[in-house]
Amino acid sequence: MIQRGNTGYKIYLFIIFVFVGILIWYSYSQNRPVEWNYTSLTEAVKTEPESISGVTISQNPEIPTGKVYFRSTHSSDKIVVNVSDVNETVRMLEAAGITVTLGDVERESYFMTTLLPVLLIIFALYLLLVFFNHSMAAASGGGRNMSDFGKSRAQMIIPGKNSVTFADVAGLREEKEDLEEIVDFLKDPKKYLALGARIPKGVLLVGAPGTGKTLLAKAVAGEANTPFFSISGSDFVEMFVGVGASRVRDLFAQAKVHAPCIVFIDEIDAVGRRRGTGMGGGHDEREQTLNQLLVEMDGFTINEGIIVMAATNRLDILDPALLRPGRFDRNIAVSKPDVRGREEILKVHAKNKPLADDVDLTELSRSTIGYTGADLENLMNESAISAAKDGRKFITKEDIEKSYIKMSVGTEKKSRIVAETEKKITAYHEAGHAILLHLLPNVGPVHTVSIIPTGAGAAGYTMPLPEKEDLMFHSKSKLLNDICADMGGRIAEDIIFGDVTTGATHDIKHATAIARRMVTEFGMSEAVGVLHFSEDDEVVVGRDLGHVRTYSEDTARKIDEEVKRIVDECYAKAYDLIKKHENVLHSCANLLLEKEKIMAPEFEALFVSES
Repeated sequence: MIQRGNTGYKIYLFIIFVFVGILIWYSYSQNRPVEWNYTSLTEAVKTEPESISGVTISQNPEIPTGKVYFRSTHSSDKIVVNVSDVNETVRMLEAAGITVTLGDVERESYFMTTLLPVLLIIFALYLLLVFFNHSMAAASGGGRNMSDFGKSRAQMIIPGKNSVTFADVAGLREEKEDLEEIVDFLKDPKKYLALGARIPKGVLLVGAPGTGKTLLAKAVAGEANTPFFSISGSDFVEMFVGVGASRVRDLFAQAKVHAPCIVFIDEIDAVGRRRGTGMGGGHDEREQTLNQLLVEMDGFTINEGIIVMAATNRLDILDPALLRPGRFDRNIAVSKPDVRGREEILKVHAKNKPLADDVDLTELSRSTIGYTGADLENLMNESAISAAKDGRKFITKEDIEKSYIKMSVGTEKKSRIVAETEKKITAYHEAGHAILLHLLPNVGPVHTVSIIPTGAGAAGYTMPLPEKEDLMFHSKSKLLNDICADMGGRIAEDIIFGDVTTGATHDIKHATAIARRMVTEFGMSEAVGVLHFSEDDEVVVGRDLGHVRTYSEDTARKIDEEVKRIVDECYAKAYDLIKKHENVLHSCANLLLEKEKIMAPEFEALFVSES
């Protein structure tokens, strides 16, 4: 790291060099005489000999050449003339009555000819070195010089400074049980070593973003009360070859000094991707870094007392050598919390937030299916912001519902001016969705219908009530009903206006994706059969450059036909339902145009009045 004192010293040294250079230049420019040619000298001697004074001739000792120095009344500067015959010039000047003083030719200064250029070159190299040092420090994250460029950037948390324990991790009971063995080993390793047991060298936490992988790693270090090294996978990789491998070596060298300890690598997929999938071959910097990591985790060198923990949400792209026993022995799936876990997480995040009497965390946990721990924390935070914005000292149920809508579909843009024609189309579009959500099983019932534009770019939205149970899988009938519900907006536009708009783009995309997965992944098509034809969504260039599709063109045609058949049949079914309840379609659209947003009781009343 560049120290402040060194920086000040360099600045002063730079000023001194500049000052000395200015003095040398000024002295040289002041003492430098003005040059005349020999003809000008002879003319001045013939016409105005009295104007010439202080003549000094410097002669070379070997040859009769030299220089004539004098002053003239027509110039304030000293004048010099180079002559080829000093003897002839002396005779000319003495004949004109001018006193002449003879001497040796002035030799050029050694400092000016040799030493000064060398010093200037050294100074220029010094400036380039300082500039390059600052550039390398900026490239390595700032505050580092060249000698520290290959050092690890891991942040070390010493025992006692990490206040996170398993008590701060809610909703992950099984995951914490798996990690308690690691904690017990770090506290009392002799108990396991006496039985010949080998503690896992590496633990890989796999799960969706926001499920609490990093928090779990901190809790392990906090429970074991051991040093904790934290680093991101991207911190290893640089544009300079060999830097990543050097940082890996330095990280494990530091860990050995503080063993037993935990090394946590967040987002390890940045450095642990499968080798051979890049365009750089085996000389790719990322692969060199991975090779060094593999050696450090399980090579000839024994890293006793060092447990490597890592987190990723892309297990499929990690190198197999990284996942084998002896490196990452355990893969712990950190899943999204269930209803009990969500309630525990909500209680943790609501601990310091005053709640109104109408807020029921148990009910809220049932209505937030699919939410991760980070989502729940953000929901409570947004609710607190909403309450503070309205000037309340506590969080109400309305604040939570408003934040729920904001996170689901975006902030409502109530001030946006919408043309009456578009508002009418949106009203019928959302009414079509709402009718199908009400009539079809396993997809509703309706919670909110709105034609207020949202921050997500939608002209309106129809929100069903959240499911009351955590479902691990979905039936074929439910998937078909989901496709039908997606078609409600397009069908309503077609029935009422005889024309369609681009407003159903997202609905059609979602419906097509469900139908294609039913055919290619779930085996729910009799024409194609119980087979799996899905391909990876992500194309890895090195791996998939020569990838060949595993099924024929005839099978691909059948898949396309089946996807179209499913969507067409669902469209026809949804069309008949909406046509049958066209009166409710008009009533719902008119009510939306009047109020802009309606809730479940108002919508369900429309079906009661119809009957």
